[in-house]
Amino acid sequence: MTSREARVDIMFYHRRELSFREIGRKTGRDRRTVKRYAENPELVGAPRKGVVRASKLDSFRSNIEGWLGQDGEYQASWIFNQIRKLGYDGGYTIVKDLVRTIKQENSRIAYIRFETEPGWQAQVDFGDFKVEEPDGSEETLYLFSMILGFSREPYQEFLSRCDLVSFLDAHQRAFAHFGGVPAQILYDRMKNVFIKKLAGKARFTQGLMALADHYGFVPDVAPAYAPWVKGKVERPMDHVREGFWRGYAFTGIETANRDLWAWQSEQSERIHGTTRERIVDRFEHEKCFLLPLPAGECDVSERLFRKVAKDCRISVEGVLYEVPHTLVGKKVVVRMKDKVLRVFDDDLLMATHAQSPEKGGVVQLAGLREAIRADRQMNARKWSHFRKGKGKAKATISPLGGKYLVEVQSRSLDIYRQIGGEVAHG
Repeated sequence: MTSREARVDIMFYHRRELSFREIGRKTGRDRRTVKRYAENPELVGAPRKGVVRASKLDSFRSNIEGWLGQDGEYQASWIFNQIRKLGYDGGYTIVKDLVRTIKQENSRIAYIRFETEPGWQAQVDFGDFKVEEPDGSEETLYLFSMILGFSREPYQEFLSRCDLVSFLDAHQRAFAHFGGVPAQILYDRMKNVFIKKLAGKARFTQGLMALADHYGFVPDVAPAYAPWVKGKVERPMDHVREGFWRGYAFTGIETANRDLWAWQSEQSERIHGTTRERIVDRFEHEKCFLLPLPAGECDVSERLFRKVAKDCRISVEGVLYEVPHTLVGKKVVVRMKDKVLRVFDDDLLMATHAQSPEKGGVVQLAGLREAIRADRQMNARKWSHFRKGKGKAKATISPLGGKYLVEVQSRSLDIYRQIGGEVAHG
């Protein structure tokens, strides 16, 4: 095998008009080799052609490519066992190498980078961050992240809970930070947002749709197993982990959010790697394209439905709460947020309670018993068939088809005392 350096030397001596034999002595190569490279200078630097040899796998390659085309998760061991049933008598190593080569080729996918118009889209993501307590235990914080697609202006906030109420509340603070609302918000398939696809159309949770209706944006969901679609929010999440969180001395969630926002303000002054502009400059341009904020915030509290029992109580998370007696038998709406429970009859607020942490207890409603006693119409209905001292004949039809008619009369207890003396109470 002749190295590239030796071939270059051959051409150098050939240009000095040395004989092939003399060049061979100087380079340590056979004169026939010297002649071949001297007469064919295009061979200098050209890769040597390999010898293509037949492989035992050649007749099974189409089967292997077909299996991996249907499901790229097939393992080489499974494929090895399948082709042995088809007559393959070779070794496992060459099967493994071929499977790896085909998988690498199938995974090579090209994408076209796209940029959104100003004010058109924001992307939302949720990330978890671990905090180690002094006693060695771990606490989990959740980072809500909303990024405007055009300017890359972020709103990010640490939350102690990842429930729907906290998630939707963070949206409202993000809109206030931006001073407006993007026309579309792109989510991944998180359970706080996405329910399922029905007839090709995404269905979202009622809480998110109420927020979307209030602020005027349209929710959308990224395709499954396609993280590159949400790259504008995925990469900033990693940027927070490495640039802010790594090595950060956590003392409390409020302090962490203040420090995070100060760090983000500094980052907005930098030149973005993709847009080649400062984030703060592009954000100023994007502001006027955002939808205006509505007059008030949306009520994003957790919503439940309960039926009021005869004892004027509803059960929520193992605790009984009293409500006005006028709601008995009705289905009411219960809203919970910030440890406050509110009961609505349609849109009318009927009762407000502080949520009880003790399960099995009863939270009373002030003035309920007085209101029941003062409701004359209800009491009249309630005691109409127990009016004391007023007898009323009631006809009872016999099961024999009305052949006999029995009259039952209610009488005062004084009549029985006159007849038989004392009256025993059973």
